[in-house]
Amino acid sequence: MSTLRYTYNTLLWALRALAFLHFTHVHIYEYTETRGESMLNTIASRGDFVHELKRYRLGRGVQMGDVVVMAKPTDPKARVCKRILGMPGDVVLVDPSKSSELAYLPADQVLNDGYNRYIRVPEGHVWVTGDNLNLSVDLRTLGCVPMGLIKGKIFAVSLSSHGLMGEDGRSFLNLRWVQNTFVDE
Repeated sequence: MSTLRYTYNTLLWALRALAFLHFTHVHIYEYTETRGESMLNTIASRGDFVHELKRYRLGRGVQMGDVVVMAKPTDPKARVCKRILGMPGDVVLVDPSKSSELAYLPADQVLNDGYNRYIRVPEGHVWVTGDNLNLSVDLRTLGCVPMGLIKGKIFAVSLSSHGLMGEDGRSFLNLRWVQNTFVDE
């Protein structure tokens, strides 16, 4: 009988631990690998792992300049990392590198002089882009994105190939803090 009770208690604790890990992963914190060149030099194209706080999901508390993880508007199962460059009500330049033609733009067009195209970000939406504009498929082609697609805010990046202590052997977890360069902290 004692072996059965021990097995039951062990399974109960394992179930509690799994429930806690699931709750943490869904509602508090996520650690995941990234791929792609759109966020170079903030996030490497391969091998970087991002640390994401979920309290910012659905756009709660995000600010212009924050780097967020969001569901890709064209494929909700895929996730992308982008920097917020426009909040609701802001007027943004659609493509600062050249004139743009947008396939889908759920926003008020403010100006289109043939060279520059400005829009006003609607309520409940944000304007995001990759830090590497030349290699970023982003809202210059997709339009404004609902804040409801935001899954969390990235606060740090680590490179797994350098181990827990990093390349120099001094930084625990090899963390590189992701700063919002748009606000003074």
